Amino acid sequence: MTNIIANRINALKDEMTEWRHYIHAHPETAFEEKQTTEFIIEKLKSFGITELYTDFAPTGVVGIIHGKNEGRTIALRADIDALDIIEENDIDYCSTIPGKMHACGHDGHTATLLGVAKYLSIHRDFSGTVVVIFQPAEENEGGGRVMVENGLFNKFPIEAVYGMHNQPNLALNHFLINHGAVMASYDVFEIKITGVGAHAAAPHLGKETILTATTIVNSLQTIVSRNLNPIDSLVISVTQIHSGDTWNVLPQHAVIRGTVRALSAADQDLAEERIKHISTGIALTFNTKAEIDYQRRYPATINHAKQADIAIKAAQKIVGDDKIIVDSPPTMGSEDFAFMLQKIPGSYIKIGAGEGTNVHNPSYNFNDEILTTGAHYFIEIVQQELGQ
Repeated sequence: MTNIIANRINALKDEMTEWRHYIHAHPETAFEEKQTTEFIIEKLKSFGITELYTDFAPTGVVGIIHGKNEGRTIALRADIDALDIIEENDIDYCSTIPGKMHACGHDGHTATLLGVAKYLSIHRDFSGTVVVIFQPAEENEGGGRVMVENGLFNKFPIEAVYGMHNQPNLALNHFLINHGAVMASYDVFEIKITGVGAHAAAPHLGKETILTATTIVNSLQTIVSRNLNPIDSLVISVTQIHSGDTWNVLPQHAVIRGTVRALSAADQDLAEERIKHISTGIALTFNTKAEIDYQRRYPATINHAKQADIAIKAAQKIVGDDKIIVDSPPTMGSEDFAFMLQKIPGSYIKIGAGEGTNVHNPSYNFNDEILTTGAHYFIEIVQQELGQ
């Protein structure tokens, strides 16, 4: 059966490649993916998939594919958005939208799931229902959260959800599959410091915000080195400091901004609590005031064990044991598929794209060679979950 599926998928490779190149040339960023959504809808309808829903987010679409018999319901998800990056590739299908490009491979993920949808619309040899989720705004804006909050998993009796991502510089067609944590949470913080401005020659007449800010920045690093269990992983990065605009004035205001990445909610709690305590305490020491705005953007992406095992079995059908890496160290990047995994069981895996430029780089380009691998993987998931 696996060879039959592979042959059928390979027959779709040229179409998937064509779709991928079209999407790559027409990148759209978070919640602006109107043309991309229209393209996806057009293709789904051409496959005979007419039960479509566009009301779970401003953009994106959800399609319903029924098998030959009744049964359980699972979901497959692809992200569809691009990034605000100027593309530097010299290719025929380079971005036609100034300042935007598909620099993370979501064009490939979308084309992959379209291939899966076409395959399943033709070969409905499963019992149950497959929900294909073309999700907008994965980059920064949390489209996954929006779809969950708007009732995606209340509307349909979805019992498990599966996602995947291409991974440059992981050997071609190798799989990374974890039980538990895959990627970190994504939090941001802003610390506004208010003091009293003064002439730079008379610092004793002011309450200095820059000294407060630099002391806070240094002290925040003690959270990881002295408050965190050494076995755990936590990243606290200050990425912006803004204060003053002239040579001879001690400014009245300073702003610190940064990000926190953690692999558990407990470590998120620790980071938030300590950032607030350290900032307010140091401000008190320097007779200034610190106001902290801490926002939790994405939770950690944490696979469920049962669905991770199903993912492993699906990958084994395609590449065997030798090309599957199980329970590798999680990465400290983030992914809004985490919101779906918080709501229902599922797993998120990575497929090796071979040697090449990393994502979020102006010279990155999705490797078309893994379109069929990703599609075959999703179809094997359907077979594992709903196969007759």
